[in-house]
Amino acid sequence: MNRLMAEQVDHGGGIDAARARFGGAREDWIDLSTGINPLPYPLPDLPGTAWTTLPDDDAHSALMEAARTFWNVPDQAAILAAPGTSALIARIPSLLPAERVFIPGPTYNEHARAFRAAGWVVSEDDDAEALVAVHPNNPDGRLWRNVDARPLTVIDESFADTAPDQSLIGLTTRPGTLILKGLGKFWGLAGLRLGFVIGDPSMIAHLSTMLGPWPVSGPALAIGAAALTDAAWASATRTRLARDCARLDAMMTGAGATLVGGTALFRLFDTPDATRWQESLARHRIWTRVFPYSHRWMRLGLPDRADHWQRLTIALEDMK
Repeated sequence: MNRLMAEQVDHGGGIDAARARFGGAREDWIDLSTGINPLPYPLPDLPGTAWTTLPDDDAHSALMEAARTFWNVPDQAAILAAPGTSALIARIPSLLPAERVFIPGPTYNEHARAFRAAGWVVSEDDDAEALVAVHPNNPDGRLWRNVDARPLTVIDESFADTAPDQSLIGLTTRPGTLILKGLGKFWGLAGLRLGFVIGDPSMIAHLSTMLGPWPVSGPALAIGAAALTDAAWASATRTRLARDCARLDAMMTGAGATLVGGTALFRLFDTPDATRWQESLARHRIWTRVFPYSHRWMRLGLPDRADHWQRLTIALEDMK
């Protein structure tokens, strides 16, 4: 599992491509190809000024305070909000002169793409000057126990809010260390485009300059602050996700797959033939994720309602 992820242009989603191949209207499809919470945080009512005026300092301060509290950010660490973690991933490699980066994989492919675009060599050597650790890892859910300090250490915790006790947020006091967070996965608000980087104050100051003024919209500031202060919703959501994961695991293993790993937002299974399984489920208008580096792995997110669970049950029965 410690091989480097080849640079691939593939992600979850892709319902339009699935429709082109297997037919059906978009509303006919159940998209289980992503790791996004299918029951997102309920959007609060927003004042009209959130849409019509430039984002103000008070709204920004409220979001920063909520983020620091929710993630237990150390006082020594800086925090910056951005229009999604992708905007940060694309800019972080420019913080230092290009050298070598170690990105243990297979893992989320945008990190390697961003470092290559900035002139870095994606190396298989563990002694590289930079390290990217996706924690928990996508797609297998691997957790990092020890992350070495380097001139640049990036820890991507996009999926860590399902298990906050596993967060490595304490490492943000180290020079050169940055942790990525976002509201796209656990809160299910991928379209909000709200991400955070936490860690080395000097590096975060440079990132802030790169992003320019008002990087986060007024609506995103308000929604983010509401979501990050709703502890009751977060607790209830973790309980529901754990229950639904157990249900999905039982269904898939009952159909002949073997659980490899994952998080409470997605599960990774070993199958005899991932492409055949994906195509079989697609005939029932259920879309899943397979990977270019494994002909056996298939990843599924969670259904969001009773009739979708039932359709998945029927589709898996047809696999037998």
